[in-house]
Amino acid sequence: MTKANVLQLGLLLFLLGVVGYGFFVFIGFDTEKAGIASESILLLIVLGWIFSYFFRVITGNMTFIEQRKRYRHVYDQLTDRKLQEKFDSMSNDQKISLLKELETDKNKTKETT
Repeated sequence: MTKANVLQLGLLLFLLGVVGYGFFVFIGFDTEKAGIASESILLLIVLGWIFSYFFRVITGNMTFIEQRKRYRHVYDQLTDRKLQEKFDSMSNDQKISLLKELETDKNKTKETT
């Protein structure tokens, strides 16, 4: 969330409080009770938002994590495509040599584990 979004959200909550207060006064609440009622509604909204944040933290559905997953997916696709293009441009002898080298490396890795 950017600073501008935070300011917009703050302004929206402020306006929601003003509208709520006006609504409660309009339907017949006295000014003190209208203020308490509009504050209660704003408090419930803020608490709901906080609990939704904790829920997103617990489930791992955070904005940064989602952005990282999307970035990683695109990066993997791009890398795979470039590697495939590079492999396709190699001669058959180079491909065979590379595959043998990879097999040798794979066997060395198995031996060390």
